[in-house]
Amino acid sequence: MGARSGRGAMRAGRPGAAAPGEDVTPPRPSAAEGVRLLLGRDHRLTAIARTANGLLRWAQRRPGGPEWEGPELIAAPRLTGLSVAQGADGFVHFAGRRVSEPGGTVAVVQAVQYQTGRPLTQWRSTGNPHKDPERARSVTDPGIAVSAAGLVHVFLVRAGGGVMMRQEAANGQWRSWHALKGQLARGDLAAVATASGRIELLVPDTRGRAMRWQQDEADGEMVRCPNIPIAPGAGTLAGLETAADRVTYYWADPATGGVLAHRPGEWVIPLGGGPVDGRIAALRVPLDGYDCTVLAHRTPGGDVMLAACATENEAGGLWWAPTGERSAGPPVLARDAYGRVVMATLGDEGGLRIAVQSGEPGLVMGPSLRV
Repeated sequence: MGARSGRGAMRAGRPGAAAPGEDVTPPRPSAAEGVRLLLGRDHRLTAIARTANGLLRWAQRRPGGPEWEGPELIAAPRLTGLSVAQGADGFVHFAGRRVSEPGGTVAVVQAVQYQTGRPLTQWRSTGNPHKDPERARSVTDPGIAVSAAGLVHVFLVRAGGGVMMRQEAANGQWRSWHALKGQLARGDLAAVATASGRIELLVPDTRGRAMRWQQDEADGEMVRCPNIPIAPGAGTLAGLETAADRVTYYWADPATGGVLAHRPGEWVIPLGGGPVDGRIAALRVPLDGYDCTVLAHRTPGGDVMLAACATENEAGGLWWAPTGERSAGPPVLARDAYGRVVMATLGDEGGLRIAVQSGEPGLVMGPSLRV
């Protein structure tokens, strides 16, 4: 199934607005992380990007509409990295690695957005598995997943390459840091919460394989599964539930640069489309009445590539097409209130650009607009 873009047919938009009460240019988002795109309970999309000064947030003015508000600068502690996950209730959860000051203490902090465009909760510290300050500074940016019950699970790699988890309890308190069986892990984490509420975790290690954990039941213990002999390129790994309680992983091969796919228990499937710079975006969506998976990524030169295929039938045919878009960071995909594919990218100037699926058959994206 092919993918096309309408880039070049139209350019419009307005300069990004500063936070309320400010007349300064908003700070530039982290290009390496790109932007996150989430659909709220009110069916409006929210875009989030981390900056050196906090979080930039844009929000649709109405469900499925072309007008956006923002960016609004949201104060945040000294975050060196950010993970975002959305629960089945629509609440958006944030987890970040906070440094109190250069060379200072490091802790994982967490906040929640309950409604589109509304203030976040206060940032709360969930601590650090290390008490020694020097070892504490070695922990990676956290990964995050939210179970069907709305309970947050935070994962990170600690000093020495061990994988740690901290889990929110039903009463809102946090259980102690728990060591998962594993060693020599890298900082890349892919945590996926399935529709049943179970969470799966994949963590590459330094020996050319990936360690995998899975819950037998929602909010239960993370059980170690057999290792998978794959070595994802740094920062490219993404996971997507493609069938009930079955996750497909997508990543870039560090040797060839091409995109690969794998479901535990099956063969690795080469998808071409490389080279890749940054996280691969993956979205499951109906196209022309068929269950499809849409993939997008950024090339090292900044061009955005797009592809679509029948879900779990990547081997049956997948064609990458240049969208004509350029992005300073990895693209992200989401569905809007009407079920259309929406792609968010960052312009070279740091502004948000939004492209929406057109009404043509297949996957045809309209031109991106600056919002």
